[in-house]
Amino acid sequence: MMRVTSGAYADRLVANLGNISARQARYQSQVATGQRVALPEDDPSAVRRTLDLETERGRIGQYGRNINRLKETATTTQTTMRSLSKIATRASEIAIKANGIKSPDDLKAYAAEITQMIQQAVSAANANLRGDSVLAGTRNGQPAYGVTLGADGRVQSVTYNGNQDVPSLEIAEGQELTASLIGSNPTGSGPAGLLEDPRSGADLFGHLIQLQDQLLAGNGTAVTSTTAVGLQADADNLLRHIAANGVVQGRLEAAGATITERLQALEGQISTETDADLAKVLVQLNQTQLSYQAALQTGGKIMTMSLMDYLR
Repeated sequence: MMRVTSGAYADRLVANLGNISARQARYQSQVATGQRVALPEDDPSAVRRTLDLETERGRIGQYGRNINRLKETATTTQTTMRSLSKIATRASEIAIKANGIKSPDDLKAYAAEITQMIQQAVSAANANLRGDSVLAGTRNGQPAYGVTLGADGRVQSVTYNGNQDVPSLEIAEGQELTASLIGSNPTGSGPAGLLEDPRSGADLFGHLIQLQDQLLAGNGTAVTSTTAVGLQADADNLLRHIAANGVVQGRLEAAGATITERLQALEGQISTETDADLAKVLVQLNQTQLSYQAALQTGGKIMTMSLMDYLR
């Protein structure tokens, strides 16, 4: 018969108490934090799956941030276009009236109004979002347009400082979208220009300057026959862009709703992998506490046994 020393009992008791204490501490931590997995060794497979889910959440979250940025751009651009549309509409009204105005003073008064409108249009077209000009394409670190005034205060020219490259952002896997517009595109190809594009006959600043000069010259007939037609083309072009902007905003809303649903699903999956089942953990904690107490009682009895107890 193998003989077990009292020292062996003591060592085993200490080891068992240590194991039980470790489990007890783990369950207490789960109750306190609500997390089942705190260290990789708690559940290596769950940790691996959680890391993959966290990576996916980060990627989806970036899509959400891109969508929010595009929404801001679309809103800013829409405000800009509405301001420019009002200016184009008012200029068209003046151009239509011009042929019936005979008084040179009245024509000069309208010319002065057009001069002010050109400068207002430049200010609107130079709208920026977080320091980036919304109509300058990718050359957006500077105002999209610059204006040159004559000594008499008349607008001589308006110059486009941007380019014809439209920035875009990814809103889903393999899906990029832009909410930006370029102010001018005289090339006849590529993205449509908001204020200048030969394909639509648009040249808002050119037509406004032409209207200003014709009114100053008292040439009402030329205004009606040429400039009024050009201003109508400008107004129509702006309306087309406003409608397209509405489509983009609708698409962004739909994409944003999809991203929200995907993030909620990922949160649920991560929770499934890492969250503790509180009811189950409380039962396990109670069982561990009972085991600890039982081990202490049993160990105490064994350690206090005398030689007479063995002889009996």
